[in-house]
Amino acid sequence: MVLGKVKSLTISFDCLNDSNVPVYSSGDTVSGRVNLEVTGEIRVKSLKIHARGHAKVRWTESRNAGSNTAYTQNYTEEVEYFNHKDILIGHERDDDNSEEGLNTIHSGRHEYAFSFELPQTPLATSFEGRHGSVRYWVKAELHRPWLLPVKLKKEFTVFEHIDINTPSLLSPQAGTKEKTLCCWFCTSGPISLSAKIERKGFTPGESIQIFAEIENCSSRMVVPKAAIYQTQAFYAKGKMKEVKQLVANLRGESLSSGKTETWNGKQLKIPPVSPSILDCSIIRVEYSLMVYVDIPGAMDLFLNLPLVIGTIPLHPFGSRTSSVSSQCSMNMNWLGLPLPERPEAPPSYAEVVTEEQRQSSLVPIAACDDFERALQGPLFAYIQEFRFLPPPLYSEIDPNPDQPTDDRPSCPSR
Repeated sequence: MVLGKVKSLTISFDCLNDSNVPVYSSGDTVSGRVNLEVTGEIRVKSLKIHARGHAKVRWTESRNAGSNTAYTQNYTEEVEYFNHKDILIGHERDDDNSEEGLNTIHSGRHEYAFSFELPQTPLATSFEGRHGSVRYWVKAELHRPWLLPVKLKKEFTVFEHIDINTPSLLSPQAGTKEKTLCCWFCTSGPISLSAKIERKGFTPGESIQIFAEIENCSSRMVVPKAAIYQTQAFYAKGKMKEVKQLVANLRGESLSSGKTETWNGKQLKIPPVSPSILDCSIIRVEYSLMVYVDIPGAMDLFLNLPLVIGTIPLHPFGSRTSSVSSQCSMNMNWLGLPLPERPEAPPSYAEVVTEEQRQSSLVPIAACDDFERALQGPLFAYIQEFRFLPPPLYSEIDPNPDQPTDDRPSCPSR
């Protein structure tokens, strides 16, 4: 008898999204199929799956132990989020090569379904960094007697959702700094920088509106700039390794001595980046907006405004409320621009509703049954009259300025 061969072993996920990319969150059910194609008959001890999710950190540092002596120090740490095993065919033990308990698989294509639930506890978002990663995967193993096992691993993506509609992420971020340049005994005027953004939380693809004012009272030519940075922090054995990467940047106009530049919502778009990772004990991914002044020949003047990159975008209502209120405050109060003059009074009631329209609206409705006759009673007449009463006159001045204060009702004795 000539045994067959394994032609292919693949893993497919039951994706529920339109993009057909396996993406899950904590508490979701991960399901899929192990696809096996064989030519001829094969005898199998077991077909297993192993699903795992973990964060792992690793880096090395060189140490000097004295003259001509050096060694390498390894830093590693790992956090496991889940570990699931299941048997699709066969039995648990694969260490023996006995012919008992074998399963025969005939020639052709075969599918074996699997399913497991992710933990309800928060999971770290999938991530690949310079010194660490957060990975989730499913591995299939086909064991046959007297042969090496056939193995296949396929990763899937986990997003720990961050909703930027929370109050803490909708709050404005602002700062002010000043720097005075000096060279020996000569001191020039200060360079001042004020910057503000409407909120802390954003999602990839959004544009950050930057409101800033840069004043150059020094004798040098300076350039205002802004940049988004990603900071990756890795922790192991009480040590921390940090990597900072530029995500996006923009440049303003050069400012000569005595000049001022104002940014009234200058936009900086966030490119496709991974969300912030804030709940993992060994890996953190954070973002910040740096608004700074490039000063030739001196240390730059900069402001760091923290950002959180989330996965759930701003709701339309939240966007309207946040952007309108914060933009008004930024345009009027924060940048020191003058407030508008006293608002114009609204039109009077007589200018909008004529007396004829008002009287016609109070004409009783013809009664046709008991319900409509009930509506002609005194309660309905009161409601109708209340609806069409004119509003109080608009006035910026107290209509009774000479009313003595002694006539006010006194508080009851306790």
